[in-house]
Amino acid sequence: MAHVHADAPFEPLGMAVLTVSDTRGFDADGSGDLLSARLTEAGHGLVERRIVPDDVYRIRAEVSAWVMRDDIQAILVNGGTGFTPRDTTPEALTPLFDKAIDGYGELFRQLSLATIGSSTIQSRAVAGVANRTLIFAMPGSPKACATAWDGIIKAQLDARTRPCNFVAMVLPEAEPCASRQSAGPAGATT
Repeated sequence: MAHVHADAPFEPLGMAVLTVSDTRGFDADGSGDLLSARLTEAGHGLVERRIVPDDVYRIRAEVSAWVMRDDIQAILVNGGTGFTPRDTTPEALTPLFDKAIDGYGELFRQLSLATIGSSTIQSRAVAGVANRTLIFAMPGSPKACATAWDGIIKAQLDARTRPCNFVAMVLPEAEPCASRQSAGPAGATT
């Protein structure tokens, strides 16, 4: 179980929120509102927020532009992770990943099981790292966004979370987790 250590410093990240929807505007984007509020309440900075239609190339173009920016270390994408013909968020994002974070989707579905039962298998939540930028995609409902942020993402984007977190991966000056420090003889960390 992860624990937050008070002796480690908090490292704020710059984040972007992308809502994928053919129908929502900012006035009806409860999921984007929730994610924006949660990340700022946690101490991170909201650098940019956008809404794009359910189109694989528009999604990919927006995220590609953000992963090239030095002021964005994490991208939260909501919507387009289901099975309708228009749900193409995983197809848009996975080609961008240098490394996939397979455990994110697995854990998201495990947490969702308690609230939506076996319908959780219809979620194609994905995550990965592209150009030292973390990308987390989740379903577009506010409840699903709360599950993803509160149950997984918040702790993994907090440098104080031990035994490990993703902050040192995206902020080279951050203190690495013990599990990511160089192993010396007989497994000792250096």
